[in-house]
Amino acid sequence: MTTTNETNTNDPIVTIDGNEYKLSSLSDTAKAQMKNLQIVDAELARLQQKIAIAQTARLAYANALQAELPKSD
Repeated sequence: MTTTNETNTNDPIVTIDGNEYKLSSLSDTAKAQMKNLQIVDAELARLQQKIAIAQTARLAYANALQAELPKSD
């Protein structure tokens, strides 16, 4: 897990797995991987929202179907 603290706007501190690093001390590759993690986290959140929407729609369709079924005696 990564977080960024803006203690000094010129050199933010990044926390990765409980360890703090100055952003300037990370390699370009490490910075790119951090960006990749942020992109993936955003995509996961977007997909989770889509799943919630689909689950809600499914429930509505199931309820509509139930209302259309013949009543059993």
